[in-house]
Parts: sequence; structure tokens; C-alpha cells
Amino acid sequence: MKIRYATMDDAQNIIEFNRAMAFETEALSLDLNVLSKGVTTLLNEPNKGCYLVADIDGDIAGSLMVTYEWSDWRAKNYYWIQSVYIRPEFRRQGIYKKLYQAVKQLAADNNGAASFRLYVEKDNVTAQQTYQSLGMKPCDYLMFEEK
Repeated sequence: MKIRYATMDDAQNIIEFNRAMAFETEALSLDLNVLSKGVTTLLNEPNKGCYLVADIDGDIAGSLMVTYEWSDWRAKNYYWIQSVYIRPEFRRQGIYKKLYQAVKQLAADNNGAASFRLYVEKDNVTAQQTYQSLGMKPCDYLMFEEK
């Protein structure tokens, strides 16, 4: 398995992964046109973030997106991990762990990180256990939103 930066050739896999993840975790059907635009925009604009993929002999087993949030308090970026998806037949094989290690290496290569953050559905206990097993902890912040 090789963890690598996604390229435009990976866009269709990432789009499908995002659709599957949204449906599995929130029973949400994403608009394909909007999702396609979102994925390709990030792939074309690396200042917004990047996708990492787990490539097994040319087969993409999973991916995640990393975006950056500047912290003036810490003079470093927070690394936000988003859109995590591992294909069902590859789950529970340590693929997310390797992707997460690659995110940490990416940060180390770029002046470090204030911290690594992600969102997880309140009811997604399996994902929460995975994140905790890798040293992540629930934070003290509540999230607010206006749509």
C-alpha cells in the first residue's frame, strides 16, 4: 500500500467515496454537480488543502481530505481531517492509521501543526474508537453553525 497525494485522476473515486460516506453516516444524498465541483476545486487549488489516498496496486482503498486553518495564537495551521472514507472491504486493516500518519508527516514537513482536528458524527462510535486509539481525544469546543 502506498499513501500518496491524490491527483485529478483520482477525482471520480473521491467523489464516489464522499457520496458513500455521506449516505452511510447521515443518510444524505449529495448533489453530484456540487460535489464534483468541490472535489475538483480542491485538487486544482492546493492552497485550500489536499486529498491523500491509500493506493493498493492501483486500487484506491480509501482517502481523506486535509484543509488548513491558520491560528494566530499558535502561528501554525490546524490540520483538519475531513471526508474520511475507507471502502468497506478494506476496513479494519489499518488504512486510516496510515493515512493519519501521512497527515502528521505532512504537517511535520511544513512547520508543524497547532493540532490535528476532525469532525465525527455523534453516533459513529466505531470511528470515534478508531480516532481515540490513535491518540485523538474529544475537544472542549462546541460547534455552532448558520446555514
